[in-house]
Amino acid sequence: MEKGTSAVQEIRIGTRESRLAVAQAEILAEYIRCFCSGKNPRLVTMKTAGDRILDRTLENVGGKGLFVKELELSLRAKSCDIAVHSLKDMPMEIAEDLPVVGVSPREDARDVLVLPEGKTELDASLPLGTSSPRRIIQLRKLFPGMKVKSVRGNVLTRLAKLDNGEYSGLVLAAAGMKRLGLAGRISRYFTAEEILPAAGQGVLAVQGRQGEDYRYLDGFFDSDTAFLMLAERSFVLALNGGCSSPIAAYAKMAPGNGSAVPGKGAEADMLKLTGLYAKEGSDEYKVASVVGEKEKAEALGRELARLVL
Repeated sequence: MEKGTSAVQEIRIGTRESRLAVAQAEILAEYIRCFCSGKNPRLVTMKTAGDRILDRTLENVGGKGLFVKELELSLRAKSCDIAVHSLKDMPMEIAEDLPVVGVSPREDARDVLVLPEGKTELDASLPLGTSSPRRIIQLRKLFPGMKVKSVRGNVLTRLAKLDNGEYSGLVLAAAGMKRLGLAGRISRYFTAEEILPAAGQGVLAVQGRQGEDYRYLDGFFDSDTAFLMLAERSFVLALNGGCSSPIAAYAKMAPGNGSAVPGKGAEADMLKLTGLYAKEGSDEYKVASVVGEKEKAEALGRELARLVL
């Protein structure tokens, strides 16, 4: 090494090995390449239990935490330095020694309908494909009479099943389709009023080890999104979000509503949080909203949970 040059630090990014997970981890890797001088990212891919167990619904095999366990073990073993997750796949309670050190700006949070290639309408003789209780109860109101059938596997596996004639359509996250370069397959975007998204949908979470310095990622993180996610996840956690009851939460910034806060003088940054909750085994659900200062995001989530209960 020439005198005066400094060593390049390798940043190992842990990720699931699916094409979507790799595409999402690559978003962070590209940021590091472009904006973090002296650091070189390398993806460390692995298959999680959630990727391996595909013959049962997530609720029957341990919930969404199955997608993060192996990545957390890798962080603890120092086989990777950071891990990238879809925030909606992370359990509501996160290990204290492996905190979420920041979240990305939110991609499109909506759910979408994807039809078989060449089709322009749903075939009522075939079921809609989704494994999400949250989506199922809302789809039954949107498409009364349509059957809904569970579908597991990564996005490309699901699309193959769709195009092979097993389903009339799939309901997927817009963010995943866009990150895979598959926006052209989307037939319809559902508004949040039609299908309320899952908490954290469209947001990437970066998980690290407690006590380590991750300031080099500050420019990748988005503080407003962090407040929105705190509100959404607080709502789900207050409703015992680890259970299989259908729950949805969607927060957005609500500027320009004229809400001045005593002592602050100027208009405060506000957010609006909307939540959905249904009792397990019931298709009846309640939707409600609250508006408040973004700094009170966690309390707003708990307040909304009391409303829907």
